[in-house]
Amino acid sequence: MERLSFSSSIFYKYRRVVKAFKLYLVLAGPGIIVMLADNDAGGITTYAATGAKYGYNLIWFLLLLLPVAYFVQEMTVRLGTVTKRGHAEAIFHGFGSFWGWFSLLDLLLVNWLTLVTEFIGMTAALHIFGVPPFVTVIVVCIVMAAMILQGRYWTWEKIAFLFCALNVIYIPAAFLVHPSVSSILEQGIVPNIPGGFNADFFFFLMANIGTTIAPWMVFFQQSAVVDKGMKEKDIPWGRLDTFIGSFFTVLVAVFVVIVTGTVLHGMDIESAAQAAQVLMSTNQFLGTLLAIGLFNAGFLGAICISLASSWAFGEVFGWAHSLNNRIKEAPWFYAIYFFTLVTAGLVVLIPGAPLVLITLFVQVIAVTLLPAALVFLILLLNNEETMGKYKNTPLQNAITWAIVGVIIILSTLYAVSTLFPGLFK
Repeated sequence: MERLSFSSSIFYKYRRVVKAFKLYLVLAGPGIIVMLADNDAGGITTYAATGAKYGYNLIWFLLLLLPVAYFVQEMTVRLGTVTKRGHAEAIFHGFGSFWGWFSLLDLLLVNWLTLVTEFIGMTAALHIFGVPPFVTVIVVCIVMAAMILQGRYWTWEKIAFLFCALNVIYIPAAFLVHPSVSSILEQGIVPNIPGGFNADFFFFLMANIGTTIAPWMVFFQQSAVVDKGMKEKDIPWGRLDTFIGSFFTVLVAVFVVIVTGTVLHGMDIESAAQAAQVLMSTNQFLGTLLAIGLFNAGFLGAICISLASSWAFGEVFGWAHSLNNRIKEAPWFYAIYFFTLVTAGLVVLIPGAPLVLITLFVQVIAVTLLPAALVFLILLLNNEETMGKYKNTPLQNAITWAIVGVIIILSTLYAVSTLFPGLFK
């Protein structure tokens, strides 16, 4: 009987674990998708340039961004689940039309610029294989249209998961370059200031923050939580989903830095596409992996960023704005989606456009505008009447306000170091 009792206990524990895992798979999505989409074309370019310039020396900074990304995005899970409103609608409801329009225009500017960088990454990646940019833009627009026109959020999410899985291609790529583990631990784990305080250093810190935490992520995840129909009882699963996504987004970032820090350290690399081309001359397989990863990163970012804008517009104007609606039911939702998509793609086709410069500076612009989005988010999470028991705790407030403060300080230091380049020497 004891053996049977023990066996039964193990069996029922196993069943509970399996049941919990199946439940998580049902509720998983917004957190993993938004975080892995955060490793978009601009992000991969930033990480590649960081590794080429500083080697392993800024890995410690990327590791610090894991809890930062989690604490920011976790707030969107609670806010969206409790209020059943997207972030744009929540700001209009909580702060009035002036601040609502301010946040919406802020979002649209950053989203559109970031969407341009996604097309830059995708066209550059496929150009390595001889595909003309205009062909890439057309095909991408067609595929993205097919994804959203099927009329179901759940189907869109499953397709997005496939591209999320491909986003981790940089992890095996790092093992192919045989990095020195001892060098990574010595140079990358202990905080250090390679080259000292200067404009370049602050620029790269801001660019890495801007590609790990961006305004569009706040708007996207909160709207996705609402569109998915998550309930308050699902918040713990949403938190887990967000943590797993945060872990993988930083893991991928670190491995990209390891790849370029091992093979390209000291080279003047401006983009991930350039890094892939250089690597192809020495290891064609590795260069191909990086190029494929760059295209996938741009595509994954594009499908999320374009939706974040459409959701925000729909929320503000009261239009139908769900992926569960068909075109006839939500014409303006889809119109905004295609307008931002097509116009961003056309920018890439402008002859002589400074595409690499645009990509890097968009990350800096994103982090400069990020504090405004975070302030609204924190204030909304402290409204006890709205949030009830899900309002921010004192610890959560301390952490999130510290994040805002650090971003403002870095932005200020970057501006000062640019205006007075000799100040920090």
